[in-house]
Amino acid sequence: MPSYRYLGNSGLKISEITYGNWLTHGSQVENDVATACVHAALDAGITSFDTADVYANTKAEQVLGDALKGQRRESLEIFTKVYWPTGPAGPNDSGLSRKHIMESINGSLQRLGTDYVDLYQAHRFDTETPLEETMQAFADIVRQGKALYIGVSEWTADQIRAGHALAKDLGFQLISSQPQYSMLWRVIEDEVVPASRELGLSQIVWSPMAQGVLSGKYLPGQDAPAGSRAADAKAGKGGIGRFMTDDVLTRVQSLKPVADELDLSMAQLAIAWVLQNDNVAAALVGASRPEQVAENVKAAGVTIPAELLARIDDTLGDVVVRDPSMTTQTAPSKRPS
Repeated sequence: MPSYRYLGNSGLKISEITYGNWLTHGSQVENDVATACVHAALDAGITSFDTADVYANTKAEQVLGDALKGQRRESLEIFTKVYWPTGPAGPNDSGLSRKHIMESINGSLQRLGTDYVDLYQAHRFDTETPLEETMQAFADIVRQGKALYIGVSEWTADQIRAGHALAKDLGFQLISSQPQYSMLWRVIEDEVVPASRELGLSQIVWSPMAQGVLSGKYLPGQDAPAGSRAADAKAGKGGIGRFMTDDVLTRVQSLKPVADELDLSMAQLAIAWVLQNDNVAAALVGASRPEQVAENVKAAGVTIPAELLARIDDTLGDVVVRDPSMTTQTAPSKRPS
């Protein structure tokens, strides 16, 4: 069973293994399988569920809402996000303008079948909308009771600081950041994590398995298994391509003795590793089969000794991406259409 951690400087507890439905619900797996995965998550003690309006162009929210029907709403923590284009991608169908935020929260609540979300997140930073406008819209959504808490995703430390200051002036607080974070992708450690600690935010991290690379299923010198993410031409554009080198894959295979020593699978080791960071409140983990959920939950509550953490660092060496500027480099420079 997963344990629970406070989300930022708030009284909200979330399950440290949080179920996320990016890349699966409404797209890769059938709805009945998606529902089975959600029910497996509930059975495993997961109470926190993360989605976004853009996932499968709103279908993922609908699938999650349907899967959670009949559950006690007060026993769940439901997160969603706003920024990327939805609908027909008209001029106001993306970004963090007041118009798009207000319309998006209403659409998300309808699809999720709930009166409120526990956490509403800015899915990226909007370079084209005044931050004051964005934060005022979030403040109003909180006051309307449509969202209990506000977070951000893939914002830089400076953006978090600016947003936090405005939120404080408007009478609410940012409590979370949702960045990519894994053994191989540590760009948040030097700036985002220290700023978050100082301001009272914690991380809900996505891709703790580096999009599957840290599971060990990709072998150096061999083609990616049929049906895997790396075998999908589109997936390479989504970031997994940078990890699919023989050097990275060889080093990842060298982590297997560490996993064996802890009696963990490679995937469980990857999830447990991100949870060693005390600023991480939860690791986002998806599933395309119900049994994957039960396996992932075994990473909860694991303590990795310092000497094994050091061995992981030595094994991965210079293939780890640490440059804080990568948050900016991988973010959109203008609002997408």
